[in-house]
Amino acid sequence: MSKVIAVFGAGTGLGVSVARRFGREGFRVALVARRKERLETLVAQLADEGIEAAAFIADLSDPTRVPALVEAIRDRFGRIDVVEYGPSGGTPSFTPAIALDAATLESLAGLFLLTPVEVFHAVLPEMRERGDGAVLMTTGYSAVQPMPHMSGPGPVMSAARNYLYSLNAELAGTGVYAGTLTIAALITGSESAETFTPPADEPADTEDAGPAFPSVHPDQLAEHYWDMYTRRDRVEQAHPVELTPQVSAAA
Repeated sequence: MSKVIAVFGAGTGLGVSVARRFGREGFRVALVARRKERLETLVAQLADEGIEAAAFIADLSDPTRVPALVEAIRDRFGRIDVVEYGPSGGTPSFTPAIALDAATLESLAGLFLLTPVEVFHAVLPEMRERGDGAVLMTTGYSAVQPMPHMSGPGPVMSAARNYLYSLNAELAGTGVYAGTLTIAALITGSESAETFTPPADEPADTEDAGPAFPSVHPDQLAEHYWDMYTRRDRVEQAHPVELTPQVSAAA
C-alpha cells in the first residue's frame, strides 16, 4: 500500500507544492482546509498530474475536531505516514507587543498551537507502532526571532516550536521524525502573499521597522520538506537557509 501524506492547511501556495512533491514520490494525499471549492480544485489539479488526492473540510482553529478528522483520513486512505501542518491563517495579522492582550493570543492559539499538538498526538501512536513516519510543522520567522511591531503569531508559534523540539528528541530511535520549517519570506502564489501589507503601526523609516522579507516559490520550500523528511538530520530548517539555527536532530 502506498504511503499517505496529510497536508493540513492546504492552499495554493506551500500546501499544494508539498502535495505535488510527495505525490511525485508515490504518496497519496489528503488535503485539509476550510474552503471546499478551493480544495476540490486542488484535488482536480493533482489528479491531472497523476496524484491521488482527497479533500477534507475542516476548521483548524478548533482542536476538538481533530480526532474525527484524523479518523476520516484513515477511513479514506487506510493510514497516515506523514503530516505537514502549515495553515497560514489567511492574511498575516501582527500586533505590536505593547498592544498584545490575552484575547488576541487566545484567538491564535487554536490554529497555531493547540491544533497541531492535537494532530500530532492523534497520529503518533500509529507511526510509532509502525516504526516509521514524520510530523512536519511550518512556522514563521517571528517564532525564532522576535521583531518590533510583529508580535501575536510569533509567541504562539514559538510555543509550538518548543514542543516540536522536545518531540524530536523524544522520538529519537523510534523511526519517527519531527521537524519544523521556519519561513522568513512571502510565499509566491499564496493567499497571504497576495494580501500582505506591513503592520499598520510599524514605523516606515526607523531601525525598528523590521526586516523586508524576500519572496520564495513554494516549490523551493516543498523541496526543503522532502529533504528534511528523507535525511532526518536536523530539527529545523529555515528559509533563507542562512537563518537556520545550528541544532541537529536527535540521533
